[in-house]
Amino acid sequence: MQVEIWSDVMCPFCYIGKRHFETALEKFADNPQVEVIWKSFQLDPSLPEKEELDHEQYLVTRKGLPKDQVKSLLEHVTQSAKQAGLDYHFEKVVTVNSFNAHRVIQMAKTKGLGTVAEERLFKAYFTEGCDIADRNTLIELGKDIGLSAEEVQEALSNEIYAEKVNRDMNEAQQIGVRGVPFFVLDRKYAVSGAQPPEVFTQTLDKVFAEWRAKNPGSPFGISDGESCTPDGSCG
Repeated sequence: MQVEIWSDVMCPFCYIGKRHFETALEKFADNPQVEVIWKSFQLDPSLPEKEELDHEQYLVTRKGLPKDQVKSLLEHVTQSAKQAGLDYHFEKVVTVNSFNAHRVIQMAKTKGLGTVAEERLFKAYFTEGCDIADRNTLIELGKDIGLSAEEVQEALSNEIYAEKVNRDMNEAQQIGVRGVPFFVLDRKYAVSGAQPPEVFTQTLDKVFAEWRAKNPGSPFGISDGESCTPDGSCG
């Protein structure tokens, strides 16, 4: 069963939502049957690749929020992140365009590293204060998750990866995604926002039961005994 997640690495609630979903998925008995697919989404495509404003100034100037409200909002989000086991440092955040980061994620997905890439880039952005638009920084972050420098450079230069990012964003628009994180389960049910783990648990149970009814797997009842598998293990 597929779970598609539209997300932006500069979205604080996307990281929190990721952790809440993972908490639910870890306890889900049939989690090996769940395939997670990350989808690109940009909250602000107009941001430059070079930082012009720190994060607080960005929210005040570009989003038109009162300064006191911004301070209160960032404190609230920091506490919400802490409750999810995450360490946010908004004073370190480098507020830049996330498109390059999404290109790298698209490359990582071709290597089965989509979830690893999301986690590394979220941490880089919210905890470490890395510049996720900078190519040299992305090369080093790519190496952390198992990509070569050449693969990251390919992601940043080959337009096929830009097209993949744009395709995800166009798809989000078509299905009515207005904000992220946005979780789509089996193309039938959606969970919007960083919902508590129990909401994801309830939705996984419901959707998977319907999915399993249509995809019963093996028709046999299996009584397990000692056997050998193709990987060479016997027992």
